[in-house]
Amino acid sequence: MNFKKKHIILFLVLICFACQENKQIVIEPQIIPAPNNLNITAGEFYLSSNTNLIYDAKLEPAVAYWESLFTPVFGLNTGKANTMRVVLDKSIKNPEAYILDVNTLEITIKASSPKGVFYAVQSLIQLLPPEFIKDGFKSEGINIQTLKIEDNPEFSYRGMHLDVSRHMYPVEFIKKYIDALAILKMNTFHWHLTDDQGWRIEIKKYPKLQEVAAYRKETLIGHYSNQPHQFDGKKYGGYYTQEEVKDIVAYAQKRFITVIPEIEMPGHSQAAIAAYPELGCSGEQVEVATKWGVFEDIYCPKEETFKFLENVLDEVVALFPSEYIHIGGDEAPKTQWKNSSESQALIKSEGLKNEHELQNYFITRMEKYLNSKGKQIIGWDEILEGGLAPNATVMSWRGTNGAVEAAKSGHNVVMTPTSHCYFDYYQSDNDDEPTAIGGYLPLEKVYGFNPIPEELNSEEAKYILGAQGNIWTEYMPTSEQAEYMAFPRILAMSEVVWTNAENKNYEDFVSRVENFHKRLDVLDINYANHLFEINGEMNSVNSKSFYKLETLTEGKDIRYTLDGNEPTVTSQIYRSQIPISKSLELKAAVFNAKEQLGQPFIQNINFHKAVGAKITIDKTPHKAYSGSGAEGLINGINGSDSRYGDKEWLGFWGEDIIITIYFSKPKEINSISTRFHNGNGQWIYAPEEIGFSFKLQEDGRTLNDINRIKNNGGIIVNHSYKVEPTFVSQIEIVVKNYGEIPEGKQGAGNNAWTFIDEIIVN
Repeated sequence: MNFKKKHIILFLVLICFACQENKQIVIEPQIIPAPNNLNITAGEFYLSSNTNLIYDAKLEPAVAYWESLFTPVFGLNTGKANTMRVVLDKSIKNPEAYILDVNTLEITIKASSPKGVFYAVQSLIQLLPPEFIKDGFKSEGINIQTLKIEDNPEFSYRGMHLDVSRHMYPVEFIKKYIDALAILKMNTFHWHLTDDQGWRIEIKKYPKLQEVAAYRKETLIGHYSNQPHQFDGKKYGGYYTQEEVKDIVAYAQKRFITVIPEIEMPGHSQAAIAAYPELGCSGEQVEVATKWGVFEDIYCPKEETFKFLENVLDEVVALFPSEYIHIGGDEAPKTQWKNSSESQALIKSEGLKNEHELQNYFITRMEKYLNSKGKQIIGWDEILEGGLAPNATVMSWRGTNGAVEAAKSGHNVVMTPTSHCYFDYYQSDNDDEPTAIGGYLPLEKVYGFNPIPEELNSEEAKYILGAQGNIWTEYMPTSEQAEYMAFPRILAMSEVVWTNAENKNYEDFVSRVENFHKRLDVLDINYANHLFEINGEMNSVNSKSFYKLETLTEGKDIRYTLDGNEPTVTSQIYRSQIPISKSLELKAAVFNAKEQLGQPFIQNINFHKAVGAKITIDKTPHKAYSGSGAEGLINGINGSDSRYGDKEWLGFWGEDIIITIYFSKPKEINSISTRFHNGNGQWIYAPEEIGFSFKLQEDGRTLNDINRIKNNGGIIVNHSYKVEPTFVSQIEIVVKNYGEIPEGKQGAGNNAWTFIDEIIVN
């Protein structure tokens, strides 16, 4: 961030208002997302009811937003004390760019469009006390720090997604969500309206979508991986009327946010087929899905189906002025198409090779129809399978491969890979976190996301429009929980898509997040506060092991114990890495001078015989799930039982791997054990077999064995291998990938992931 700060205003400064006895605080700018050029000067502007507002009529839409917020507070009349001036400046080429110049006599906003003014206003609001936005200020006015901001976004697409099919939320919450996007200078709301578990938009031509598809008879209790599945026995559902949709779209437009609706096809359509069975291939009655996952019932590619979808889209297009309509396209099992005479006849008549090309035919046909209505389609990266529809934009979620393929083919791309953009993943290692789908996506990982894949050159990179965070709501039954999963990760995403890479700094961002929490409190937004948590890391140097602790917030102490007792304000202060030479339980917490802040940190360290040894893997872990590297497999620390993406798990996609552990001196061993994640809903499968090879000390011979892994169907599969006590100098472990995911399962036809945890040698 280009801050040129005067020393006199590095901290909060108390300013005495003229003719007032009370003192007011001028807040040091802590804007999120960080402006790309901010220069602070010495002085204050006094915003009051005497401030004169002058603006170009062409910029009135953005000015009206400002007035709607502050007129009840000040009135902003035509007094002569000082001025807020909003100027149309055509020399500013980017319509979303702005200049905000605050001196002692005038606030000047310059932009070439109302959008730019709107974003300037958002920065200006963040110069005011948090409570000001909701309740007004209790004195006659407020002093604002003088400064100059010249700012523009890094990406044109800056979005957040919300799934209302699994769980839906009141109109009031949707508007609150949109307000939050506006504050963070995001410009796109991706509204996921239809899926297997519910149809959430009124379509007047097809009343059964409201009567049948909008309701499921019950909902899964607990996590999908918990067996056997249990249900609550309560009818659930609802939908947004077209009048409500119009109201929400208009509300977003006033905040310069485009609403992109998603109408899923050809998969994730069981709810619609439950209402109109003739849309499926079997014609049999099905029910709206009551649990999560992927289902075999998808739209059958016949004229009746296409006519239905065209009629639905006619009503959708009339409600949403956005350039894009999202048509889904993901996770569409092909089993029913393979067994459908109509589908096979269409494949033959159109000269298609297989069902993947049939999906391309389906998507391309719907694209042509939407193009005829003046719309473009956007879809998940599965729309690449069988060939990409001519003008489609790809939303890349299964990593970055889809983005690279699309961009190299000249198609626009929005980045939203699971590894960095899925806010339904856990955001903390704490065991008391609310149930989530799985995975691990802490704030820092979101912040570190670069939407431009490294495989693209500068010309290809131009096709990357931006990125978005996704909120899939299987495990978010309330709006409060949806907020908890979104915040503060949405703050990091806003900076990913707005702020230039050279102006980003995570430590500075964390300090601004801590300050921003006050705004979230005022706005009654439920957020996760993990800023006072501790990060721990095991390191080995020259066969000696150490444990490192750190916390993000400055000016606080970490205190710890090694005897199992809870840390207190008098416990030992952490100053440097802790030597580790035996198994133990480390407990730590962040403290200020008086009390503990945040949750305690607990780490069980199993100091087994491989800790500190040399280790290699013949394949590189997937870059999104590289954990602590190969060394993390023998560092004495188990990964989470539920968060496969944490730093102790290593992920490999569709690959067999060979792990080799080398001992500097032969060691006597009698067992080896490890763990595999088995979250099939996330395409993760424990291997079915594992091979062991030992180099013996005695004569250099090698012993080999292959073990079948007992899979009990749980989310964690443990494997233990016992040997006769023997001295070895090297252990080789061959882990066979599960292979292709079978039909009927989520991710069918794709390679399975392998996630491996600690290898314990005793």
